[in-house]
Amino acid sequence: MHVYQARQEQLRQQPATWLVTGVAGFIGSNLLETLLQMGQQVVGLDNFATGFQHNLDEVKGRVAASAWQRFRFIRGDIRDLEACRSACTGVEYVLHQAALGSVPRSIEDPVNTNANNINGFLNMLVAARDAKVRRMVYAASSSTYGDHPGLPKVEDTIGNPLSPYAVTKLVNELYAAVFARTYGFATIGLRYFNIFGQRQDPDGAYAAVIPKWFAGLLKGEPVFINGDGETSRDFCFIDNCVQANILAATADVAAADQVYNVAFGERTSLNELYRLIRERVAGSVPTAGAAEPVYRDFRAGDVRHSLADISKAEQLLGYHPAFTVRAGLDQATDWYLQRFV
Repeated sequence: MHVYQARQEQLRQQPATWLVTGVAGFIGSNLLETLLQMGQQVVGLDNFATGFQHNLDEVKGRVAASAWQRFRFIRGDIRDLEACRSACTGVEYVLHQAALGSVPRSIEDPVNTNANNINGFLNMLVAARDAKVRRMVYAASSSTYGDHPGLPKVEDTIGNPLSPYAVTKLVNELYAAVFARTYGFATIGLRYFNIFGQRQDPDGAYAAVIPKWFAGLLKGEPVFINGDGETSRDFCFIDNCVQANILAATADVAAADQVYNVAFGERTSLNELYRLIRERVAGSVPTAGAAEPVYRDFRAGDVRHSLADISKAEQLLGYHPAFTVRAGLDQATDWYLQRFV
């Protein structure tokens, strides 16, 4: 953890100006909170398609008033090149989180997913390049591994995409590589593996599994598991993800123009995850302790197992995930209890 701590201290001594796209979303708002607590200047861009004002309000309540004064919000859309140009003005680092997530959503509406995740991404590359931003770190995805069966997932070995969403995230990596070769513009892609934690939205048809299960158990509603529950994922707590973003933005030039897995490096089945969440909820809602999940069909486009090799990020970025799945769930439980109990 010493590399991250040293980098944080360095940034406190020499503050920078950062742009966080998708700043009102789950990951974006957590990046905003950490950066403001570190004394940084932050510009945020969001169109509230999947982000929420209440996420920004929560950050405002968690940081000092003087820190909040260092934040400038722009309501804008990454599909609008001029909005991207405006947001990049005077910025040193870009943390690009804005996208339309969700495999099912991309299957239902591939055109809109493409417009946001590819056209919007290209707009951000152009705007950041023209603004002479030092580096753009972008949210890549473990979905890029597609149908490749090997475990753990290693950055330089991928398969065929299994959804329109996965196609868009692969194209992001291709565009970033071309901008490095053609324009000398530095980027780093972070392939996220099932990030979870505070401010992850439990509502809506495309909500991630952890917030949906917390909400269901806390409200006494049915909790659904797709398939037999032995599907496994590499769940990664949000604070680990924030660490990876800050390290990637400020890493040595030798680490640039590459992609890195961002995960914990441990596989958890959906059945085990359900038990872990149920145990934590039952501490405050005893009736949840006897709740059993409802199993249903496997979901189209989902891979069976996912596990990351994080050695590359450890070696080149100094990444060291501080939160295990269990420790992350402990933190997340407190937030969901405050929201639903």
